[in-house]
Amino acid sequence: MNFFQNIQPTEYQFYKPKQLVLGKTMEEHLRLSVCFWHTFCWQGTDMFGKSVFERPWKTKEEKIRAGFEFIEKLSLKYYTFHDVDVADEGPLEEVVGLMAEEMEKRQIELLWGTANLTGHPRYLAGAATNPDPYVFASAVHQVKETLDATHQLNGHNYVLWGGREGYETHLNTDMAQELNQLGRFLSLLADYKHKIGFKGTLLIEPKPHEPTKHQYDFDVANVYAFLQKHGLEKEYKVNIECNHATLSGHTLPHEVAYAIAHDLFGSIDANQGDPLLGWDTDQFPSDINTYTQTLYLILLNGGFQSGGFNLDAKVRRQSLDLEDLFYGHVLGIETIAKALLNAAHLIETGHLQEIVRKRYQGWETDFGKQIMSGKMSFETISNYVKTNKINPKPVSGRQEYIELYLNRINAEHEDVALI
Repeated sequence: MNFFQNIQPTEYQFYKPKQLVLGKTMEEHLRLSVCFWHTFCWQGTDMFGKSVFERPWKTKEEKIRAGFEFIEKLSLKYYTFHDVDVADEGPLEEVVGLMAEEMEKRQIELLWGTANLTGHPRYLAGAATNPDPYVFASAVHQVKETLDATHQLNGHNYVLWGGREGYETHLNTDMAQELNQLGRFLSLLADYKHKIGFKGTLLIEPKPHEPTKHQYDFDVANVYAFLQKHGLEKEYKVNIECNHATLSGHTLPHEVAYAIAHDLFGSIDANQGDPLLGWDTDQFPSDINTYTQTLYLILLNGGFQSGGFNLDAKVRRQSLDLEDLFYGHVLGIETIAKALLNAAHLIETGHLQEIVRKRYQGWETDFGKQIMSGKMSFETISNYVKTNKINPKPVSGRQEYIELYLNRINAEHEDVALI
């Protein structure tokens, strides 16, 4: 059955999979992925309303076939899934064969798999951080089954998102106990990954709240501190979601820059939120500026290794038609593709890099190098300032100039074709 045979997606203007950019194709740079949960599972429900979508796929097998047909029609190569997205509440082993068959047939790869440890009632007080060790054990079993399936499907990564790993009130919570449980869970998983020979990357996806009031994986910095405490900073990297960054009071470029600075950068869930709303709206990316800055950082630091841009976004509830699924994804893909071209231009000209280099050039002097190498003590530095009557003057950070420069790059290609 062809679910989208009468739909012809609008042509890409910026995304050309085989176009070379800085020595690699767009496809290789971006590693764009379609997620199963928002695209093929969500029925248009919200906190105040029932399902509004009428989708032609009714069984889990039809859903899987529809998913791969859709991805192929978009000319993309990757997908992501939760266990319950493809198997409902049944065992994953029942559908892994069909998924492998579709992957082979359409030459599509698994960017990452993950287990849904938030939806089942047993996880209402958390999975790894639950007060009941039997719930902890149930989560171990579920993650093992999902990692096994991800390994069997040659997945590039495995993701953990702790939506229930936190608490509502400290009055009934032993935080130290829960954090130690989470550390034990992650240690067990890392050990099992090595035991089965899974070559992919283990990723943690930070989020400050929703559905839980206080979540332990608040942001990238919080995750890094936690991993350090438990000696796991070499075992895990982060999957950064734009909307989660917004909820934590950060920007996507900030979270990416922090992850890169601490050798923690893994992958990105590409979407955007509404800064006027306090929840995870999961809109398709349309902010070219944010993604230009993000891709600039990624390209400067060698690009993705095992991760990519997973389109973790959903159409709006009023976007009822199957065509809207395509328009949403094309919107996100075009935004990221244009951002790639912008970021490549920034790197090719080297103008922004030169501005930053000059701003920090004092640290390349003998004095700066002696401080950073540890050759000067606190007291020695103080005496140097006093003896040499050091009185540095501030210099311009040129922020407005840089933002104008970036805006002009974003504004190129104004002859955008109408749909």
